[in-house]
Amino acid sequence: MLPRMNDWIASYLSAQRATLETLKPAELAGLVETLRKAWAEDRQIFAAGNGGSAANASHFAVDLGKGSSDSLQRRFRILSLTDNVAWMTALGNDYHYDEVFVRQLMNYARAGDVFIGISVSGNSPNLVKTMEWCRANGVRTIALVGAKRGRMAELADQLIVVGDTHYGRVEDAQMTILHLLCYAFMETPVAKG
Repeated sequence: MLPRMNDWIASYLSAQRATLETLKPAELAGLVETLRKAWAEDRQIFAAGNGGSAANASHFAVDLGKGSSDSLQRRFRILSLTDNVAWMTALGNDYHYDEVFVRQLMNYARAGDVFIGISVSGNSPNLVKTMEWCRANGVRTIALVGAKRGRMAELADQLIVVGDTHYGRVEDAQMTILHLLCYAFMETPVAKG
């Protein structure tokens, strides 16, 4: 059993490396610049996703809000829309689940702010609706999606497509992207302007 498991693990890790190789450094540098500009202009940054992508949005908000901000003269204004459970459940119950993020942005977001939607399929109704609202209200949008792209890819101002459809590999790659964005401000003087 162990040799077969070792083979499966080697295959899984090989596939993960291949997935990461689909990422384009120039596109990722563009995201760093968007966050740098948002920071320079004291804009609000929002992140959201569902399931594992919700956890990634929360993790990103912690790292950008704490680690990245600790290395700057002024702190990032970052909020994960997945973290207020009472508000999300009230919105889902009283309206519809596809409004749990957009109705929070109606309270918080202003033109020039940044919304990062994280989804493997790119078709999560609550993220699509949020991106449509952002487009209509001048909020810049970033979509991190898998190879199926989905509707979010059509709506995004900036798009990163992870070239795989395997949920685990795409979510892992998306967390790598989010960590990269944070560590760009912790480890490079270029990102800090």
